[in-house]
Amino acid sequence: MSDINSWCASALKKVQWQEADTFKCHSEWQQYWLLGLDSLSRRLEQHCQLLSVSVLDNTHVNPETLTEVELDLLGDEVCLRRKVILKGDQNSWVYGRTLIPLSSLQDQPHDLTRQGQVPLGVTVFSAQSAHRDKLQVGKIETEKGMLFARRSRLWMNEKPMLVAELFLPNAPIYSKEMN
Repeated sequence: MSDINSWCASALKKVQWQEADTFKCHSEWQQYWLLGLDSLSRRLEQHCQLLSVSVLDNTHVNPETLTEVELDLLGDEVCLRRKVILKGDQNSWVYGRTLIPLSSLQDQPHDLTRQGQVPLGVTVFSAQSAHRDKLQVGKIETEKGMLFARRSRLWMNEKPMLVAELFLPNAPIYSKEMN
């Protein structure tokens, strides 16, 4: 799993991010996957029998390791970094990297440090005040083909976290038509 973790992390770093309102989607299907403001996990669940999570990393990172954009969106503090692969019926669909400031972990109805194999989106969007902002999308040419990605800030009980998602080659976004 470390190979896919390294490969995906490297690909995400190379994405040229664009604001969502300026990104040119080529179909309603792409738009459905890239611009949705609700839970991506819930959307993925609709396209498989079993959505599962493989946790690649769940550790604390110092603010010095964050990019300038990440610091602007989250503040200058230690974060919990969670990296996962979301799988639909055992097919790797989405690589997710989440940064959660330690202050965002406090006074939450769920212990996000023990999220384990539950998709983060399912937990976050179960909170009444959950919402998404600062949505950016992009694409990256890789040896596996052109891949799409999105990044946004999620709010749970008025506390931020930053999520970046890379749609892997088997993801439903690459199917030709809406089901």
